Amino acid sequence: MDIVSIVTAFLLVFLAELGDKTQLAVISLSCRHSALHVFSGAILGLFLVDGVSILVGASIAAVIPIRWITITSGVVFILFGVFTFLSKKEDKTEVKEKSRFPLFTSFYLVALGELGDKTQIATIALAAETSWDSVLLGVMMAFALSVGIGAFLGAKILVRLPKRWLKVGTASLFIALGIISVVSAILEISII
Repeated sequence: MDIVSIVTAFLLVFLAELGDKTQLAVISLSCRHSALHVFSGAILGLFLVDGVSILVGASIAAVIPIRWITITSGVVFILFGVFTFLSKKEDKTEVKEKSRFPLFTSFYLVALGELGDKTQIATIALAAETSWDSVLLGVMMAFALSVGIGAFLGAKILVRLPKRWLKVGTASLFIALGIISVVSAILEISII
């Protein structure tokens, strides 16, 4: 293992993820679900997407253009936001009982959100230049710290805010992130 590659991957991904849509999604999800489930699902999703990206490298972009992957993930975020906003059901149970599958929800939302993201592209480039195992270790350490911060913040926000505000905030966040993803892919610019 190459310590320089580990540190480079860690710093690049950690700094890029601070306030990024992945971390914001984790914060929102942990407002509604167990922080442990959200953390676990998000880490599994990130490991899958970025692990495969590192191993497969640029061949993903050769098969499916990143632009279309980003548009698809953006549309899913918009749909999830609209569904959350239009949901009539009021949550009156404890956080850990609000969803049957919070780990799976966190897994697929974070995995889809990471597809075509700047950190995914950066990890592909890093892995092409250095050892894949060092890059993977650095990337996953950065994601664990970033997602851990997000899950902890989300759980703390829940006890302080009215549930209606959380619902509207979460829905708005997912819709905004979806629109940003779609617009940035269509215009071929990096907004987030």
